[in-house]
Amino acid sequence: MSDPRATPPSSASLASPAAVQTVWRIAALQMVSTPDVERNLADAERLIAEAAASGAQLVLLPEYFCFMGQHETDKFTLRETWREGPIQRFLAEAARRYKVWLIGGTLPLCASDVMHVLNSTLVFDPQGNEAARYDKIHLFSFEKGEESFDEARTIAPGHDVRTFDAPFGRVGLSVCYDLRFPELYRRMGDCALIVVPAAFTHTTGRAHWEILLRARAIENQCYVLAAAQGGKHDNGRRTWGHSMLVDPWGEILALQDEGPGVVCGELDLARQDEVRESLPAWRHRVLT
Repeated sequence: MSDPRATPPSSASLASPAAVQTVWRIAALQMVSTPDVERNLADAERLIAEAAASGAQLVLLPEYFCFMGQHETDKFTLRETWREGPIQRFLAEAARRYKVWLIGGTLPLCASDVMHVLNSTLVFDPQGNEAARYDKIHLFSFEKGEESFDEARTIAPGHDVRTFDAPFGRVGLSVCYDLRFPELYRRMGDCALIVVPAAFTHTTGRAHWEILLRARAIENQCYVLAAAQGGKHDNGRRTWGHSMLVDPWGEILALQDEGPGVVCGELDLARQDEVRESLPAWRHRVLT
């Protein structure tokens, strides 16, 4: 018997009925956001339009797509009440205008105390209706040389695992540092797609970003779409970029290393079925 690990399986032998759409085009947008909200929103809309023109039906923005301030506390000046505010209106209108499922990276929403915000992902359907909200659970902390980060100083953690149902199946929501915690993804259940808007530092991204994304795809046997900040920002921070689409076998289908751009590729449900049939690890789970 041949070892199914030797070569990635082909989806050709598992064609779905022609009447059922099994292939969906999805896109991750890479940005280098600034302290200028209006500029960032204009840049985001240009990339959304580019993705939609290429046929994308679902579009993912990066973490902090709307704002990268000079100081961590700068985000307090543009925090919004849930379901109110110009950034949320922008996302709803863009989803409706370009007729895409739009996953809005993250934006700061009001928390229960004025000294913190929530780092929240909002999802809008092609009619501009909010379909889901996820508040980032795991808060990043890192100290190395001159690099120092502690999100807990300004961000309150979320507590609930969130998914939503797209036309092709369940989509799991996560943000950046969440990527290091595989138990989060197991709690999402059976997903066709996991999304990861992020702003990984250059140091941690170079070491771990690709490995972690491919691991999450392989262990959950689903597609992973990651939209990153990627470049040198006005505040001096350098983010890793490398936005990518990874298939259920762990193969990278599309990649943007640095700078703004659109990463576009296909989510093929027959491909996912083939991988799971060839190597049925999802069915072999014992500990849940």
